[in-house]
Amino acid sequence: MEYLKQIYRILMRELLILRRNHIYRFCMVAFPILVTVFFTSLMDDGLPTSMPVGVVDLDNTSTTRALTRRLDGFQMSHVVAHYPSVTEARKAIQRNEIYAFLYIPKGTTDNLLASRQPKVSFYYSMTSLAAGSLLFKDLKTISTLGSAAVGQATLQARGFTNAQIQTLLQPIRIDLHQIANPWTSYNVYLTTMIVPGMIMLFIFLISAYSLGTELKFDSGKLWMRLAHDNIYVAMLGKFLPQTIIWLAIVYGYQYYVFYHLGFPHLGSPLMLVLLGLIQVLASQGFGIFAFGLMPSLRMSMSVCSLWAVLSFSMAGSAFPAMGMDGPLQSLTWLFPLRHYYMIYQICVFNGFPLLEAWFHFAALVAFTLLPWFVVSKIKNAMLTYVYIP
Repeated sequence: MEYLKQIYRILMRELLILRRNHIYRFCMVAFPILVTVFFTSLMDDGLPTSMPVGVVDLDNTSTTRALTRRLDGFQMSHVVAHYPSVTEARKAIQRNEIYAFLYIPKGTTDNLLASRQPKVSFYYSMTSLAAGSLLFKDLKTISTLGSAAVGQATLQARGFTNAQIQTLLQPIRIDLHQIANPWTSYNVYLTTMIVPGMIMLFIFLISAYSLGTELKFDSGKLWMRLAHDNIYVAMLGKFLPQTIIWLAIVYGYQYYVFYHLGFPHLGSPLMLVLLGLIQVLASQGFGIFAFGLMPSLRMSMSVCSLWAVLSFSMAGSAFPAMGMDGPLQSLTWLFPLRHYYMIYQICVFNGFPLLEAWFHFAALVAFTLLPWFVVSKIKNAMLTYVYIP
């Protein structure tokens, strides 16, 4: 009963700190909501559309003009300019006016009709990975369609049926099934990693900040006195309100993206609840651990910032972890976001049972338990350390 009274007194003290300090209000509520709305709105269409493309048409026949119109009709491509030469089109790419251009040399139509295999070239910039990859797909498709259109007209003139023409032009038909994300929506697979990663960044920083300010403003002794120098009671009373707020933010994000926006999720609601809980606890555990290793407001927050930023690269969503060098693959296990992303991918996105991702779940539990190794150092810092800016 005495422990509950101590936790209650510390909890009320913490609520007063949260209300008075505007940093908590912004970093725990305003910024996570802003990040969620920003990224889900930024990629609301799923894929970038109407990306600028140029054309160098030196043949200028009805056939090549039809190819240009077809290219402009694609969802992701928009023909914005025609250039007199490849040099001018290349300079336009270098000036970031277009992402790609199609080059149709003189005599293309005549060579097509004579079955002499003309060469149609396309150039695209990979400075932007998404734009380059998507436009490569459109340009390759339009190049294939050009030869197929001429071939179809020739075969029809020879009396072939449509079924025979389709068999000759496309001997093997591809039946494509994109599992879980059939729309190839960037919003589905990027937002579900970036937004949780940003929320984890805020949790890292606030956890270290709340301990560092106790040291900075010399209020750590009062905090420990309210807990009768019991560091476990002190930590529980201090971080319980933050945990509740973070859980509300995380569950609000999950409801917004999975139920309001309709992101695909094959996992059960219970799996989402469990994932949100372990995400918050593991992030708080890492932030507390960072401060315990270096009881300094500036150093602990710097480490948390660095670790959170590196997490986006090491999570394995943009570049797969299996494609990294061996040492980097080993380092990915040290980032909570990596384990969160793997559990989400296995249990929520694809709907497999938690047993399939038990090792990643155990890793997040380990991050949650990290503060146990540094609580005595945190207590010593609060009672004896002098703050150095």
